[in-house]
Amino acid sequence: MSLPPLATAEIVAVGSELLVPPRLDTNSLTVTDGLAGLGIRVGAKHIVGDRVDALARVIADALTRVDLIVLTGGLGPTDDDVTRDAVARVVGRPLIENPAIIARLEARFAARGIPMPAINRRQAQVVEDGVVLDNSNGTAPGQWVDHGAQALILLPGPPRELKPMLEALLEGRLAARAPATRVHMRTVLVAGLGESHAEERLQPLYRAWADRDVPIEATILASAGQLELQLHARADAAPAAAALQRGVDEVAGVLGSHVISTDGQSIEAVVGALLMERGWRIAVAESCTGGLVTSRLTDVPGSSAWVERAVVAYSNDAKIALLGVAPSDIAAHGAVSEVVAVAMAEGVRRLAGVEVGVGITGIAGPTGGSEAKPVGTVCLAVAHPGGSAVVKTNRYPGERTYVKTFASLGAIDLVRRTLVEAGGAADAPPGTWEQAGRQAADQARR
Repeated sequence: MSLPPLATAEIVAVGSELLVPPRLDTNSLTVTDGLAGLGIRVGAKHIVGDRVDALARVIADALTRVDLIVLTGGLGPTDDDVTRDAVARVVGRPLIENPAIIARLEARFAARGIPMPAINRRQAQVVEDGVVLDNSNGTAPGQWVDHGAQALILLPGPPRELKPMLEALLEGRLAARAPATRVHMRTVLVAGLGESHAEERLQPLYRAWADRDVPIEATILASAGQLELQLHARADAAPAAAALQRGVDEVAGVLGSHVISTDGQSIEAVVGALLMERGWRIAVAESCTGGLVTSRLTDVPGSSAWVERAVVAYSNDAKIALLGVAPSDIAAHGAVSEVVAVAMAEGVRRLAGVEVGVGITGIAGPTGGSEAKPVGTVCLAVAHPGGSAVVKTNRYPGERTYVKTFASLGAIDLVRRTLVEAGGAADAPPGTWEQAGRQAADQARR
């Protein structure tokens, strides 16, 4: 008799260490991502300490709601590794020592020239009628336990052990029990727009998507300076792809230049691709961000083809000596000004002999602000072959780390927008923010 598909799931991360800093449960994200690819919807995640009674209660409760429970951790050899015990208790079947696991464990220790501690025999305990999942990267085997039409999967906690085991399941047992229709997803990255403003523009789309032959569900995730819009459609591959492409096109039409990418590609990778298309290179002059912009750009593999150099010019003397910023401009306008940001961008571009130069100067806080220039004020500039430098002043919220993070993304986004306009911000129509920034800088100089 064939079993019904496993359409819904919950994840249980086991380990008292996950309840206190600094340990984080990252395994649940890995499992959720893998299950989503098979159309198995994760409805909840739990973290439970090393107490068999508490864990058994969570498992029993989850079985009243979902088809599949994935447990991570708690499969070690010590008394506080209680996942096996809790599962056996809930499904009402005993733990049985598996001789084949004992033999593998003994061989593993023998290969290292040491005898196997007796305590490791606990790892050979398998729920009666459970299927052993081999672990080639550690001593704790996993288990697949059927419970009527439901299933429980026991995975080891270390990610290097969990991931290969999960991948094998996703291609094998889980794929065989996955729903006939899968959940397909597209990711749209957005910059320069707050979550509430984006939601306001997108609400009409959400309503329209719900009434279509292939409905689309949307989730919006906010991080410092960037939004991630995830579009989901449950259908066969071809109609889902068509529905999602239409949805992505509609998002791009509503959000316009705020859209970074429609395939999940990072803003840094997008900038790199735009530079490569033109055969251009970039150099960065940073003050308040302290090298963070350059770090983000060089996180992209192959960025040495388009990142030429960077200068962290934190002091006024460094701005003058390394980048050629005029002392009179600093005296007249302050180090945090559009005039100085432009001079930094032009100076590093000239110094490096590249097509694109970036200048960032600001007040990250918590001190140094004023009524005219409060903490969070950051001036960004991009010098390029298309004419006058693009310049913009932003006021970012939050404490020092947030300001630096916002500013670094803002600078990279300014580069992206400039490059999208074909390197010709000078050709932008009057009234755009690029033109306004240039006018403000020109007025400040005068």
